[in-house]
Parts: sequence; C-alpha cells; structure tokens
Amino acid sequence: MGTSVLSLRIDHDLLDRLRHHAARRGMSVQDYVVRTLIRDDFDERFQSAVEETERFYGVT
Repeated sequence: MGTSVLSLRIDHDLLDRLRHHAARRGMSVQDYVVRTLIRDDFDERFQSAVEETERFYGVT
C-alpha cells in the first residue's frame, strides 16, 4: 500500500477548532483528522453491514 498527500485549505476558525479538539486528545491536527476520517469510514461500513444483515434476515 502506498501513501498519498492530501492538502486542505481550511479557514482560521475551523483550524482553531481542530487544534482544540486534537490538543484535548494529545494529538497533532493531522493525526486527529486522519483518525476522524478512519473512524467515520468504519462507522459507515459497519452500519451498511448491519443494514444488509437485517435485510437478509428480514428484520425491520
């Protein structure tokens, strides 16, 4: 698996909010954003799997 660079343009207020959230967790802004993206991706995939399982077993 290779790596890529993602560059974002973020306004000052949003960057301050990200810094605050990251600092509370003892993380850099970059690590906080990556962890958040990974978590959200996992949540979406997990929810999709749950919905498919419910459809398969007829649970509404």
